[in-house]
Amino acid sequence: MPGYVAVIHYGLVAPAGTPRPIVERLNAELNIALKSEDVRARIADEGGDPLAGTPEQQAADIDAEEIKWSALVRKLNLRAE
Repeated sequence: MPGYVAVIHYGLVAPAGTPRPIVERLNAELNIALKSEDVRARIADEGGDPLAGTPEQQAADIDAEEIKWSALVRKLNLRAE
């Protein structure tokens, strides 16, 4: 599809309503893991690009992907069967 780039995004998510201190701890631990050469090498070996970030950045990424792909679904009038 012209104008669309499809990539796989992996991220850590928690249920809605998870207390902020728990979200922050999970994020901190994930960012520590992503600094590990072993983890970075494993992700790179699988063709990935490890990107540390904040919960807000992850939420913005999810929102942007939803907007992009839902627009395409509507444009093509796709329906689940």
